[in-house]
Amino acid sequence: MATKKVTITLDESLVEALAGAAEEEGIPLSRLVAGAAERELRLRASRAVIQEWQAEHGAFTPEELAAARADLAAADAEYLSSSGASAA
Repeated sequence: MATKKVTITLDESLVEALAGAAEEEGIPLSRLVAGAAERELRLRASRAVIQEWQAEHGAFTPEELAAARADLAAADAEYLSSSGASAA
């Protein structure tokens, strides 16, 4: 994959926190920031799909939203228990 060096401006305390997180994970700061940017783009794409679906089928019902939240909570719990991570 081709890479491109860019310059961005961030609050100093944010950079320090990100650098600490990258060090804890044993990855370069640039990889941590790139991962966060990729997640943001996936979230935006997901929102667009949801908006498109709702435009065609109508808004989600409270029951559908509750079921989705429960599914997400279960997936999070499964991930945390399998990865050894703890909820913060």
